[in-house]
Amino acid sequence: MKMTLFSVLSLSLLVFVSLPSPSLSEPEICNSEDKKVLLKIKAALNNPYLLASWNPETNCCDWYLVKCDEITSRIISLNIFGGNISGRIPPAVGDLPYLQTLIFRKLTNLTGSIPSAISKLKHLKWIRLSWTNLSGPVPSFFTELKNLTYLDLSFNDLTGSIPPELAQLTNLAAIHLDRNKLTGTIPESFGKFTGSVPDLYLSHNQLTGPVPKSLGNLDFTRLDLSRNQLSGDLSFIFGSNKTMQVVDFSRNMFEFDLSNVVFPASLIWLDLNHNKVFGSLPAGLTAVDLQFFNVSYNRLCGPIPTGGKLRSFDLTSYFHNRCLCGAPLPAC
Repeated sequence: MKMTLFSVLSLSLLVFVSLPSPSLSEPEICNSEDKKVLLKIKAALNNPYLLASWNPETNCCDWYLVKCDEITSRIISLNIFGGNISGRIPPAVGDLPYLQTLIFRKLTNLTGSIPSAISKLKHLKWIRLSWTNLSGPVPSFFTELKNLTYLDLSFNDLTGSIPPELAQLTNLAAIHLDRNKLTGTIPESFGKFTGSVPDLYLSHNQLTGPVPKSLGNLDFTRLDLSRNQLSGDLSFIFGSNKTMQVVDFSRNMFEFDLSNVVFPASLIWLDLNHNKVFGSLPAGLTAVDLQFFNVSYNRLCGPIPTGGKLRSFDLTSYFHNRCLCGAPLPAC
């Protein structure tokens, strides 16, 4: 049987596409040095199942919990969270020179101190070492990371005082040091941030003493000092020129007259419960669009002002004061 021209061409094409073509094999994308470092990190963490995709035969830019820069193919993000991982943060993390995001989160068997090798990561913008059992001090070497915009060391067992040098970081949008065992006072320098004013979370520690007056010079959007042993006057934090939104000073030993405090119109959350605040509730609070309000367990007196939202909160926002009265409490 004679083969038609079409049959010949079809057979030729089939043979051609069946031939092996080395040039079509997938190229290695990620940087070889970065891959070596990641494998070293995996080994230091005892090769956990969470990192099973970290196979030396595959492209590390495709590995789970890792992200590469699309142009340089260097590792820019390492986000290890929620797995059954034991041990310490491997110092090898400091050998990923282009890293911008470093996260070790919700790893309850992660222990030890924060390794100084992290100070080598000069491109780092976001660091989150939270919900672990890290111990030791809050390192002052974070001040060497000038590009940091977010520092989260919350929900750990960190001890010692807060490094005043952290105020040298001019790009910070937020500092989370809450839920640790930190002692000492709030640094005076925390009222002297020269760049952006970061949201400041220091709750659930063992901080003592008065809040530095310097903090009154800044306009914090969110300020949480709750559940410490702080004392003294805190009225200087507020003011009509501020744009603060969330303030939680509850469960401390603050003692000041609330009567003449002027609150910013931007305030949506105010929690002063379990302190020694005295005086009366200022009428200016009726002009504030509060979504949460609690002044219970203080020493306040006088009628709850009418108007605004003050009387929309239930009695738990007001009870256990010296002589507050008016709805939702009994009439004056």
